[in-house]
Amino acid sequence: MSDVTVEKRPLVERMGIPAPLLWAFIGLLLFMIGDGVEAGYLDTYMLHNGHTQNFVNQLFTFYGITVMISAWFSGPLSDLWGPKRVMWIGLILWALIEVCFLVFGLGPNDGPLIMLFYTLRGFAYPLFAYGFLVWIAAATPPRLLGSAAGWFWFSFSAGLPTLGSQFARYAIPRIGELNTFWSSLALVIIGGLIALLFTHEPTGKKRLLPEHVPASQIFFGSLSIMWREPKTFVAGIVRTIDTSSEYAFLAIMPAFFVDHLGFSLGDWLNLLSIIFLSNIVFNLVSGMVANRFGYRHVVAIFGGIGGFVTIPLFYYVPLWFPGNFWAAAAVGVLYGAAVAAFVPLSGLMPQICPKEKAAALSVLGLGAGASTWFGPAVASLCSLFFGSDLAYVIWAFAILYLLSAGMTMMLTVSPEARRFIQAEHNRKRTAQQTAQ
Repeated sequence: MSDVTVEKRPLVERMGIPAPLLWAFIGLLLFMIGDGVEAGYLDTYMLHNGHTQNFVNQLFTFYGITVMISAWFSGPLSDLWGPKRVMWIGLILWALIEVCFLVFGLGPNDGPLIMLFYTLRGFAYPLFAYGFLVWIAAATPPRLLGSAAGWFWFSFSAGLPTLGSQFARYAIPRIGELNTFWSSLALVIIGGLIALLFTHEPTGKKRLLPEHVPASQIFFGSLSIMWREPKTFVAGIVRTIDTSSEYAFLAIMPAFFVDHLGFSLGDWLNLLSIIFLSNIVFNLVSGMVANRFGYRHVVAIFGGIGGFVTIPLFYYVPLWFPGNFWAAAAVGVLYGAAVAAFVPLSGLMPQICPKEKAAALSVLGLGAGASTWFGPAVASLCSLFFGSDLAYVIWAFAILYLLSAGMTMMLTVSPEARRFIQAEHNRKRTAQQTAQ
């Protein structure tokens, strides 16, 4: 009987994608391609237009702080207004602030306004992206939740910065750097409209919590869960560490590869795309492996310990083999796989707190957002205390990843949570059978 049921499922669901949300996944991919266009060259663009590396580090740090705040807000706002409305707000904010960023900031090369509008734009994309992640958690059957989370991060990182960087690589020689920034705006708008206009799944259109629950309780619950359920706080720290090195490397590695090692900008963008191509492939692989060997073990071994090994290799191998693109690419693939191995956290969090999925995911969003400023902040602190030697930055991140492996092993699912998940699954199955 189960085999017959599997055959009747749509192809996209057999691939692990909830069918009603298919267009939203496609739209997220295009949105994040637009958001990721600048990722591979904003650093060098700033440096080549008279700004210092310290300015760039601050730019990424302040941007990351607003991303972190917005990522946390995506959970309670989705509970309050519904994920789809939150995504609309994120799309509109991104478009309006990007126009201001380009017209008043980058166009006249006004440093303070560049800082202001880029920082403000950090509020935008998390509302769209993490609002959708909450929608996935609310609308996806338990049997698809892990794979759906993998597909979310696949779409997210395929755009930012993998395909976004490749788009920039081909666009810059043809239309120039500034016009390439403008083209990212078009991609974001197209992707956002596809996701929101073509997706009609009903759960995302409505408030997720009952009407009698006040807004103050919703927002406080998304914070208090970190001490009511300490494992969510630990998971948030692990998630912060996960992509912290990625955002630090986007700030410091372009200058290292282009100015220090002599790579061309095109070579660096190709290397960046290879790293994140590895990342998006292993986003899916890590979810499949986690279903077999356990979420915690995949995150701890392949993510934490894997990061501890591959981050130093990503720095030292290009120094040991100067000018060898493929040697750098090989260790970049390993590094991208290590970062992807943290993906099962998105499936683990709703299991740790099945009664408060949105609140738990908001902590994960908080950690994801925190990584965007924590990574550049670590780089800045190392520069402040140890000078310009990148080796200190590299080993700081390697140690952080090793610590994350130990913290991950604390993230067990309680027997009470397992009983609740099973009871909820049985309830939904009974309701489906009754409806048939």
